[in-house]
Amino acid sequence: MKIYRAPRTPAKIETKAWTEPGPPRDFTEWKALRRWDKLPAAEREVAGYLLRLLREEAGFTQAAMAGRLGISQQAVAQAERWISNPTLGFLRQWMRACGVGLRLERLLPENTPGKS
Repeated sequence: MKIYRAPRTPAKIETKAWTEPGPPRDFTEWKALRRWDKLPAAEREVAGYLLRLLREEAGFTQAAMAGRLGISQQAVAQAERWISNPTLGFLRQWMRACGVGLRLERLLPENTPGKS
């Protein structure tokens, strides 16, 4: 039988710089980096975290938001996760419940003629 023995010195834990792309450890860190304008481009528009930020700014708890949307509190918690992928219809309902609008724009590529 093979016996595992822990190394005498702890292994060095590699950590990435907080400005490298990738998911932040949690919402609090993401929110702070967003406030300081230090989020990498890939992390600026995380749907779930933006939904949570909007809900908090509107002053609703998850339970209150769930009541306004007619869903469970657990569904609200899932929608606010880093990996959530809400539909456009869900986003519209969420925005309406928070009293804000949702506008979609078509962005033109940099080299498109006629761009103003």
